[in-house]
Amino acid sequence: MAGRVETGFTDEVLQACEAALQYTFQDRELLRNCLTHASGANHRLASNERLEFFGDAILGLLVCEILYHRFPEEPEGELTRIKSIVVSRSTCAKISNDLRLQEFLLLGKGLSVHETIPLSVAAAAFESLVAGVYLDGGLEAARTLVDRHVRPEIELAGGGGHSQNFKSLLQQFAQKVCGATPVYRLLDEKGPDHSKCFKVAAMIGATSYAPAWGPNKKDAEQHAAENALNELAGKPISHES
Repeated sequence: MAGRVETGFTDEVLQACEAALQYTFQDRELLRNCLTHASGANHRLASNERLEFFGDAILGLLVCEILYHRFPEEPEGELTRIKSIVVSRSTCAKISNDLRLQEFLLLGKGLSVHETIPLSVAAAAFESLVAGVYLDGGLEAARTLVDRHVRPEIELAGGGGHSQNFKSLLQQFAQKVCGATPVYRLLDEKGPDHSKCFKVAAMIGATSYAPAWGPNKKDAEQHAAENALNELAGKPISHES
């Protein structure tokens, strides 16, 4: 069962969350606020929604800082591409699940009865905690948190170009969050034998995502994986079919 429906947090729960983050809060009330979803809060201002809003901005700043120094030869467009992957809802949800944050969240009964929490809730938990660490310990503490838990995703998104990143990212997300491995379904092909184009859709379980064309099956699968990641993140698809 995801999350909890108690009216408060035990010291054991808070300590377990701090151990996962490798950060100890001076203000435990702030940590409780970070872990309280709107469905489990007495009122909206007691939830982590404001912290999520703030954390999104801090995460963007710190990721941009890492990218600027990590890839000194890359143009702005490539840095933007990597950032869009790393700060996406799907990547934040993956990090949240890696940290097992769903075990510490205070949720309403409607959410807590499910085995997994929605992508948006998982992503919000991580962003809220980025803000919480910033408010509790300052920019350097937030920088350490982001460097520890987000830099691996930056290395993944920035290494090897477009062609393997999107399939790799989708596979990691699907296995962590959905317990399934993506498959790629060939929907159509056009053109003469020496110059065919292929239309492919990514599927996770029974869910099919927006298909994409490519000059070969490999590229079509990469484009389809990128479309799936964008859909999961609630963003417009990159490759129209």
